[in-house]
Amino acid sequence: MSTHTSMQRSEYDAYDTHDGEDRLGGALRTEDPPYAWRAPFTSYFYRELGYALTGLPVAIAGFVLAVTLFSLGLGTFVTVLGLPVLAALTTAGRGFGRLERSRIRTMLALDVPGPAPVRVTRRGTWGTVTARLADAAGWKAVLYQVVMFPWAILSMVLSLVFLLVGWSLALYPVYHWVFPKYTDWPGYRIFDFTDSDGVQHVYYVESPLQIAGVCLIGLLFVFVTPQLVRGLTNVNRLAAQGLLGR
Repeated sequence: MSTHTSMQRSEYDAYDTHDGEDRLGGALRTEDPPYAWRAPFTSYFYRELGYALTGLPVAIAGFVLAVTLFSLGLGTFVTVLGLPVLAALTTAGRGFGRLERSRIRTMLALDVPGPAPVRVTRRGTWGTVTARLADAAGWKAVLYQVVMFPWAILSMVLSLVFLLVGWSLALYPVYHWVFPKYTDWPGYRIFDFTDSDGVQHVYYVESPLQIAGVCLIGLLFVFVTPQLVRGLTNVNRLAAQGLLGR
């Protein structure tokens, strides 16, 4: 690698901190995603999965704080108290935005540059308050907390369901023996119902061919899950670059 290229890379990767915000020349992917066939067995996938599963508690905290402060500030807007509350809202939005960029950098392998610090042009408390109220980056960070809350719910539910279903089915040959040994089922019971004519219909997964079929379906889920999680987290990457970045 040439010296000129190395200097450019160093300038691109280096960042400063101003008012606690990360400063970068542009969003940078720090790690390439693995090939589909090996994705379920890589740390890259489990970091993305961890992001999707842990995102809901963070999203709940951010959403509750954003809605509470916005409602309180709007309700007291006719008084002097409403302005500091809304200023605190944009400050909190920046704080959650900083946290989210850190999570995305660590778990989604994308370095998103933080916005420029708030510029306070007037001295005193009210100068700080008015600067915070005019902070577009702070309001965008608040918007991120609101619009990404339902997405965090969807991401966690889909990721967890596909993960559990996939490995439960794929590993069925390993624990198939549990059913005939400890229950009166010859295998896992798919359904058991009696029709209107009084005929009982029962279906068990017990033959080698059935067990192999269940295992193959599970493996399909196992290899699809990383692609699903990546698609879900790509939305977070795009939203972070649009609402939390520079």
